[in-house]
Amino acid sequence: MRQSPSFTLANEDGVKRLVREHPWMTIVSMTDASGLVASHYPVLLDDTVDGIVLLTHVGRPDEIVHELGRHEVMVIAQGPHGYISPGWYDAKPAVPTWNFVSAHMYGTPELLSDSENLRVLEALVDHFEDAMPEPRRMRGTAANAEYADRIAAGTVGLRIPITRFVAKNKMSQNKPAETVERIIGELEGHGPYASAALAAEMRRTHDEMRAATA
Repeated sequence: MRQSPSFTLANEDGVKRLVREHPWMTIVSMTDASGLVASHYPVLLDDTVDGIVLLTHVGRPDEIVHELGRHEVMVIAQGPHGYISPGWYDAKPAVPTWNFVSAHMYGTPELLSDSENLRVLEALVDHFEDAMPEPRRMRGTAANAEYADRIAAGTVGLRIPITRFVAKNKMSQNKPAETVERIIGELEGHGPYASAALAAEMRRTHDEMRAATA
């Protein structure tokens, strides 16, 4: 991912926030057998340890296809993103762009034991079901627990300690304040490129910038 000083996201806490808020990620491997391989899975942070450590699972035989544990993988997190029209700027010549936040995280996966995998699967279910009015737990009933144990046999749990990352938060930081407000207004509107999530991310980014210089 090409970097520029204006948009670099070098803060570990910022990357962790991205993972927490946007847990559907892409795992990319360069394998000996098949070359580049990519899969998509939900990911959680292991908050019991320092640094960035990801917890997830793959469905069999992805652990073989990716040759997991044999080499480094790249995990891609993607936050809000969207088209920014030059018509939202001033009258000066301009071209369109795309605002986004993303992170490329690198680490070698550790394959988990069956019991550890079950704990990760249960944590994943709880994480997403917590938002439901009537959460369905993986072990909410004896029948459901039996079914979950049977299904879990088709998965492999992973812990991925992240050793390095490259992240970018491009939210019109190079534009004057009045232009930023105009862009946010368009994103909060009802046009073809409206995006409330991207507008909120832009506001958060620029609020942090103002607070840092206050």
